Amino acid sequence: MPSPPGPRSAEPGSGPRTGPSGKRPPRFLCDAMLAHLARWLRAAGYDAALAPPQACDGTLLEIARREGRILLTCDRSLRAPDVEIRHLPMTGLPELARILREEFGIDWLHAPFSRCLVDNAELEEVGDPIAAGIPEPARRLPGPFTRCPRCGRLFWPGSHVRRMRARLESWKRAPPGPAGGPSRDAFCRKPDSVVPRAGPSRHAR
Repeated sequence: MPSPPGPRSAEPGSGPRTGPSGKRPPRFLCDAMLAHLARWLRAAGYDAALAPPQACDGTLLEIARREGRILLTCDRSLRAPDVEIRHLPMTGLPELARILREEFGIDWLHAPFSRCLVDNAELEEVGDPIAAGIPEPARRLPGPFTRCPRCGRLFWPGSHVRRMRARLESWKRAPPGPAGGPSRDAFCRKPDSVVPRAGPSRHAR
């Protein structure tokens, strides 16, 4: 198992998958306060780069401009005429999921678990689980078994993946309209409290 990757200016993903209509899905840049949202967008299969924790406004805008990304932020003072910016409210994940679904057509089951939750790269299927180093108990699972080409992490569909998928399904099925006020999931948080979770080789911790 390789060591976790070092910090990056932003984690650009691989080429975006096309949706059912043939249109390319939106690509996002989340500021450091929205690291948790970036992780869930990746879980759904979307290209969601994450800005460095201490990135200044100019750096955020330059990354979004250069890579053609929609900037998601809780900072309502952040504006630029040539960058698409969505200012998100300080609310919980269900409400943010609804906003992104209704405003950007996000399908929360677009391509589940096809990207690395840590660095946003598209995962590659592992041909031989034994040779790849998948632990013996995990090899009893039906798969798929995948590897991140960037950081080398291995992934398999454990129980946490099933719980995450159930949550993605609930966001896809949720009725339109406000999902309520802030909850214990509320998170426009300080950058040092929302570093994406990177655990041992599994689809998600």
